[in-house]
Amino acid sequence: MKFAHFLPALALLSLTACSTTTTASRPQVSPAGDPPETVMVTYHVQAGQEAAFPALLARAWGIYRQEHLVRSEPHVIVRTREADGKTCFIEVFTWVSHAAPIHAPVTVPAIWNEETSVCEARNGHQALEGGEVELVSP
Repeated sequence: MKFAHFLPALALLSLTACSTTTTASRPQVSPAGDPPETVMVTYHVQAGQEAAFPALLARAWGIYRQEHLVRSEPHVIVRTREADGKTCFIEVFTWVSHAAPIHAPVTVPAIWNEETSVCEARNGHQALEGGEVELVSP
């Protein structure tokens, strides 16, 4: 999904966290013709949260895998420092379809809320930024 659609989808999913309907863990079915979607997400992590953040990403990944929302590969997480010396993490992975994050069970927006709570907007960037990317193989 394009970046412009990523954050509204995140917001929409955040609202579903308040729903009383529960979804049992089951394989997610991709609508016919809805191809996989590779995304890159940048997390601008708050000072003091850097050491714990990889474990939070690992929990999120476990939820995505348990709910059959993502492909197992690629999954890459890197840590980098911005010009001001603050830490950010970049994650690349592939949803099974464009619809997968939009129709995710309530466990997904709940973990997104946790991720958002330890990130911050800075240097003209939102706390979390992301969007669809294209994998390029050598």
